[in-house]
Amino acid sequence: MKLFVYHTPELTPTDQVPDCAIVLDILRATTTIATALNAGAEAIQAFSDMEKLMQVSEQWPPEKRLRAGERGGAMVAGCDLGNSPLDCTPERVQGRRLFISTTNGTRALQCVQNAPIVLATAFINRLATVKYILAQQPETVWFVGSGWEGSFSLEDTACAGAIAHSLQEKLDVPLNELAGNDEVIGAIALYSQWKDQLLQLFHHASHGKRLLRLDCHEDLKYCAQTDILDVLPIQKEPGVLVKA
Repeated sequence: MKLFVYHTPELTPTDQVPDCAIVLDILRATTTIATALNAGAEAIQAFSDMEKLMQVSEQWPPEKRLRAGERGGAMVAGCDLGNSPLDCTPERVQGRRLFISTTNGTRALQCVQNAPIVLATAFINRLATVKYILAQQPETVWFVGSGWEGSFSLEDTACAGAIAHSLQEKLDVPLNELAGNDEVIGAIALYSQWKDQLLQLFHHASHGKRLLRLDCHEDLKYCAQTDILDVLPIQKEPGVLVKA
């Protein structure tokens, strides 16, 4: 097995696909997706384009859909939800399809949608991801961070490091055999330094600061929890994620 970390969609190769792609947008799209499926959402359908989201979701009965739109950390006008995982309660999402478009995470999903296996992962469902990878044993695994508008983000890379660290321990192989690029070693080092202080790391991160300015303190606390959900969002068809 070879692991590769790509910090943003823009840095992800376009001329090949991995056996398995793990999309990370810790603050907050992949955390929200995992939370919504855990709370009983029928599926999550991701869009990079807000207009397309509105068109497609219009074909669903209002009682069976929820539109979740976020730009710059704030909710998009005309949507039912923004991008807060705390809004994805069973009362709100049970049996409904969540149509979601966010600043960064949905673009990351789109850039690897042709891979045979596409997973959406966050700290909250890290262990479910590790178990799945160990069971499936894909030869190549790409971690695709969402970053922020094309730039590196601490939280996505730390989560890639958390998963890579666990895989190395469980597979019991030397790091230089597992790491397909230097970024994997950097991600593990970042996670190892901050694993007991993830919330503090989020407070240092540029997107964490952006969310704090929007009074999303509770979101950051929730997103910093590790292994609290045993749910794994997996792509069923391009752009559509269901529980594995």
